[in-house]
Amino acid sequence: MDSAVARERALDAAEELFYGRGVQAVGMDDVRGTSGVSLKRLYQLFPAKEQLVEAYLERRDARWRGQLAAYVECRQGPEERILAVFDWLGAWFGEPGFRGCAWLNAYGELGATSARVAAQVRAHKRAFREYLASLVAAAGLPGALAGQLFLLAEGAMVTAGVTRSAEPAAEAREAARRLLDTG
Repeated sequence: MDSAVARERALDAAEELFYGRGVQAVGMDDVRGTSGVSLKRLYQLFPAKEQLVEAYLERRDARWRGQLAAYVECRQGPEERILAVFDWLGAWFGEPGFRGCAWLNAYGELGATSARVAAQVRAHKRAFREYLASLVAAAGLPGALAGQLFLLAEGAMVTAGVTRSAEPAAEAREAARRLLDTG
């Protein structure tokens, strides 16, 4: 198996295991067993578990933000696009196996001890906030609204992860709609 295939298999396994069970509960041998990539090859690709976690978060970020943007862009009108963020979050929260925000979960486990993981989490959150800011700007609304929408979305993610319910997205959407009406 070539390096690109082995890397993708390792990352697929890492995502399934880290997101499903938690980073600290999963060893490299678990990733080996799930991916079918030998331990030697796994360590050639990712010399430390921290590097595997970093790569998993980075790859998930690109996919997550891409799916969100594709969903939002299908909506008509700038304010509808802002509200569509919360609709997308609701669909994500309702997916089987939803365990909350992968970045917050990883940060909770490793953020205090891993600068690499903390950097990935901060980059993801910064990019999400910037995306919301771009939607707010396109709607011609005050820039401060982006931070408020970001906090609503982040609060919904945390609450949905804890409650295992999609309802926080609907509640946050309603709060966002009210902000847009007054913005």
